[in-house]
Amino acid sequence: MQGFKIGKVDMTLFTKDVNGDLFICQIYVDDIIFGCTNEKLSHEFGDMMSREFEMSMIGELNFFLGFQIKQVKGGIFIHQEKYCRDLLKKFKMGDCKPISTPMSTNEHLDADVDGKPVDQSTYRSMIGSLLYLTASRPDIMFSVCLCARFQAAPKESHLTAVKRILRYLKHTPSIGLWYPEGAKLELLGYSDSDFAGYRVDRKSTSGGCHLLGRSLVSWSKAKRVALSTAEAEYIAAGACCAQILYMKQSLLDFGVVCGSVPLLCDNESAAKIAKNPVQHSRTKHIDIRHHFLRDHEAKGDITITGVRSEEQLADIFTKPLGEETFCRLRSELNVLDWSNFI
Repeated sequence: MQGFKIGKVDMTLFTKDVNGDLFICQIYVDDIIFGCTNEKLSHEFGDMMSREFEMSMIGELNFFLGFQIKQVKGGIFIHQEKYCRDLLKKFKMGDCKPISTPMSTNEHLDADVDGKPVDQSTYRSMIGSLLYLTASRPDIMFSVCLCARFQAAPKESHLTAVKRILRYLKHTPSIGLWYPEGAKLELLGYSDSDFAGYRVDRKSTSGGCHLLGRSLVSWSKAKRVALSTAEAEYIAAGACCAQILYMKQSLLDFGVVCGSVPLLCDNESAAKIAKNPVQHSRTKHIDIRHHFLRDHEAKGDITITGVRSEEQLADIFTKPLGEETFCRLRSELNVLDWSNFI
């Protein structure tokens, strides 16, 4: 494509500088989205593509890859409200009693070997549908992934937990990701982990999230083996660092250069392991692949920064939280109800 630069990380991304205006085109199989800081150039590109190829121009982006996009004054919302409501109808939960959190703090799911079995096909269908929704609903990420661990032999206790998630969706169908205009493009990472919190195999649950301009752009959770809280937090920080490096490279294709990215961790011992290359009896067994965190801290690619536990945004991905804490962290991640902005 003449005059366009192909993304080095994403080969389906094309960018072009037109007399100081930035034009961006992203291709997903046979779907194309594009935009420019100059509206006239966007229309000209659309007309040119329509002349060259048989295609339909839908206009302003409002639905793409299963996401609903709401462009309002002050920013953009990405949500899946229609899918959420259809999901409730599909599993006959349209008239269920709403609840304010997806999982109780007293919930400690295990294999429940003596529990009453439920239909495996239905349970798996519910989990699959909910996992699809986590693409725009990080607030249900932990609870859905926890319930997903019991798909091989689901019991009534597991189904009850899944139905609670659906009751929470009934309470919050319009929640989505909010990206306000004018936000500084500063990258920030949070990592957190519990220690041996999963009762079945005693693995630790780690979570991480990444914000650009104070809005959520990436999140994850995983189970990992660790022998101490510090080790669990250190491994989680390493995974968060890997994602930061990927995002820094991706942002270069958009002309955004990030310096040393803060990686916020609430465990002082894990931060010291990352900053001090000396091996200790409690850390010498840690797999070398996790120690690349030290290298990138030393190079200045990231900066391990302490954060108070109550300000640890990744906490929402590692355990069930009480209503007040859950709603506060959800809001701080800019996961909001888009209907309030209309």
